[in-house]
Amino acid sequence: MARIDAFLKLGLAQGCSDVHLAVGVPPMLRMNGDLMPIKFRELSDTELETYLLEILTNKQKERLQGGHDLDFSYVGDESGRFRVNVFRKATGMGAVFRHIPGEVPTLEQLHVPAILRKFCDYHQGMVLVTGSTGTGKSTTLAAMIDYLNETRNLNIISLEDPIEFVHPSKQSQVIQREVGTHVTSFADGVRSAMREDPDVILVGELRDAETISMAMTAAETGHLVLGTLHTTGAVKTIDRIIDALPGELREQTKGFLAMSLKAVVTQVLVKTPDGRGRRAILEILVNNRAIAKLITSDQTHQISSQMQMGRDAGMQVMDSALFEAINNKTIDPDDAIRFASDKKKFQRFVTDTDLFPALEVGGGSKV
Repeated sequence: MARIDAFLKLGLAQGCSDVHLAVGVPPMLRMNGDLMPIKFRELSDTELETYLLEILTNKQKERLQGGHDLDFSYVGDESGRFRVNVFRKATGMGAVFRHIPGEVPTLEQLHVPAILRKFCDYHQGMVLVTGSTGTGKSTTLAAMIDYLNETRNLNIISLEDPIEFVHPSKQSQVIQREVGTHVTSFADGVRSAMREDPDVILVGELRDAETISMAMTAAETGHLVLGTLHTTGAVKTIDRIIDALPGELREQTKGFLAMSLKAVVTQVLVKTPDGRGRRAILEILVNNRAIAKLITSDQTHQISSQMQMGRDAGMQVMDSALFEAINNKTIDPDDAIRFASDKKKFQRFVTDTDLFPALEVGGGSKV
């Protein structure tokens, strides 16, 4: 057993989401969003490098020595499965291990709105799950893939960097390909997938113009494309896609979004009232004629208003979703207010008075 597994086993026993290892500090665990050190000595550069080199392949060692960061999956003998990022910094090496549960969670277990099942039933178009790093985008997408795998007879091709949840084929055939191992890039992976008779293509990250363009082509040609972006709202997601592609393709991109973008889900993770867990809270845009018209007429700033009026269609803005969850007592108001746009509406729920100076009120003054 690799020596690093001892830290990973401890992290799992404590219920953490991530294990952080860095020179000059003890190992740290991400517990319900907070980073906490464990009782251990500060790691030296030599010690940490020895730990990490034990689990790297020769090819990975060469890439690291060449100045590259590493992203890969690691399965310990007794510590479970992790998504790993290894990097170098001023004081030496560092690494983050994110735990990947062995069982793919269901949409029911994630307590997400039922409309996400409807998104899975589309036969073509694009559905995006967005949010900051560490907000559970991969988990939500894994649950959507599992729902498809359980309920439909499809050819599902996923492109990931690295592979996280492992999906055994059930009703569907699930083919998982890893960027850097099976394909050279997300764009090349989508290009190849389109020749492999797919019904559904999962693109782990729409990280550049070429990948976005290929994913758009796949969505337009009769495939359901699921993907992620590191954006913090539905409107920002649409603007990001339009801005990512060359100016001469702007009208074409707006036309694609108006016709083929089916939905945008933006999520955050908010602590539960007892502080022992976190709940995904979702902003949901469902494309319709009104929103499509706003996209093509360069009025995306008005989309939020349409979303507020589209509750019967399953839409919700983040503030409304947070407000409802607070009323249902499923999230902690003191944590929820961090994600609210109009923080004044949430003041009456806050119990931690130290948060009050940060709450903006009319005229720019503070509470």
